[in-house]
Amino acid sequence: MERFLVEGPARAPLTLVLAHGAGAPMDSPFMSTIAAGVAKAGFRVVRFEFPYMAARREGGKKGAPDRPAILEAAWRDAIREAAGKKGPASVAIGGKSMGGRIASMVADEAGVAGLVCFGYPFHPPGQPEKLRVAHLERLKTPTLIAQGERDQFGTRDEIARYRLSKKIRVLFLPDGDHSFKPRADSGRTESQNVGDAIAAAAAFLRSLANA
Repeated sequence: MERFLVEGPARAPLTLVLAHGAGAPMDSPFMSTIAAGVAKAGFRVVRFEFPYMAARREGGKKGAPDRPAILEAAWRDAIREAAGKKGPASVAIGGKSMGGRIASMVADEAGVAGLVCFGYPFHPPGQPEKLRVAHLERLKTPTLIAQGERDQFGTRDEIARYRLSKKIRVLFLPDGDHSFKPRADSGRTESQNVGDAIAAAAAFLRSLANA
């Protein structure tokens, strides 16, 4: 498979670079749906894989994710390649779960236009005391986080207690889990929640492009 999956117009006002979560590749159904939706809204979308996930394709071994330093280095490389001569201000970065989390750790230093996270892992499931929010308190990059209300990595009630940077906006998707899927009796559908996340991401990118 190619190193990057690219969709959307080449001359889009902004490029969104996306990384996958810990367990699924860049061409998972969730990633593909998000990428296609944002691209249809008029933005260039570039997906890439971390080294451990790319290695799975070649050898079939399901190894654990790379160390944080390697994940961050992969993000810096992806930003540099996707931005090209236009520079990092021409791209926004983000991704699903771990992919978005690592993006948030390099966003400020990279100088990107914005950050979009789909299901942010604020803490490991069942371990709300192990927070991953210290850097989010001082984040300077404009950020959108689309989060299911009952996400086991950070529910709406839990997030309300966090001290997040004023640069961060959290969109809560009704009754959604970590992949935005609501319960059958909620009155919502998964496609509605995913659609709302895509629409919010497109509007956010449009605001960055017009800033």
